[in-house]
Amino acid sequence: MPLHDRIIPYLERVGLYHLARLNSEWFWLDEPLVSAFVERWRPETHTFHLPFGECTVTLQDVAFQLGLPVDGEAVSGCLGEFETYMEGGRPAWEWFEDLFGERPPPNKVKQMTVHFTWFRDRFRVLPVDASEETVRIYTRAYIMMMLSTQLFGDKSANRVHIRWLPFVANLDDMGRYSWGSAALAWLYRCMCRVANRNVTNLTGPLQLLQSWIFWRFPSLRPEGWSAYLPPNDGKEQRVIRYRLALDRLTACDVSFIAVRVFIFASLSKCD
Repeated sequence: MPLHDRIIPYLERVGLYHLARLNSEWFWLDEPLVSAFVERWRPETHTFHLPFGECTVTLQDVAFQLGLPVDGEAVSGCLGEFETYMEGGRPAWEWFEDLFGERPPPNKVKQMTVHFTWFRDRFRVLPVDASEETVRIYTRAYIMMMLSTQLFGDKSANRVHIRWLPFVANLDDMGRYSWGSAALAWLYRCMCRVANRNVTNLTGPLQLLQSWIFWRFPSLRPEGWSAYLPPNDGKEQRVIRYRLALDRLTACDVSFIAVRVFIFASLSKCD
């Protein structure tokens, strides 16, 4: 999905611009590597059990790698009875039409989700002479797709949930939420589901998990990892190799350089 120049100011205001910039730069997911780590996830402590001790993805990692705000109000009410948060109790699809100017065709709707292709095709090209209200509509669509696919993806993998309507309805207020905290909580929840229920398909912000692995464990990071394209074949053998590599890890194999750089940059802004 193209990142139009006119929606960038809105993304900056809500704290999602850095994540949007990563859209075209994300590396491909290495499923065997991620699976090997998930096997060592302990729901009781929300940590990975490794030979030298416990470690996990933190809010600091989220802020550093995704640039998401980690301070502010909690993102709540969107994963359960989200319709109760809608203005005046209006039906969800009426509100959707108010915010986007139209409803998706019935064959693109399933329960409370819209197929990703409808959003992509409908809001791909921003008209040159678009009014400011049209720009806001395209911004809402971009944010809806980004939240549903990059941060809070589920097993459908190709659907946009309308639970985000209460947030995109007022773009000026979105910046007050801690999107980094919500993304980290969703990652924890998804990994706990796999550990507790024998779920075979892992969902959630897996690029965040893989980015954390590459930053924290340089020995597991491939050359040219920013443009890394893992092979599709031999996945079972690669999982075995990653398991052995994890068994050999020591505390000296963990990198804390990223943390020091992040702290130094934060302190510099305060001067």
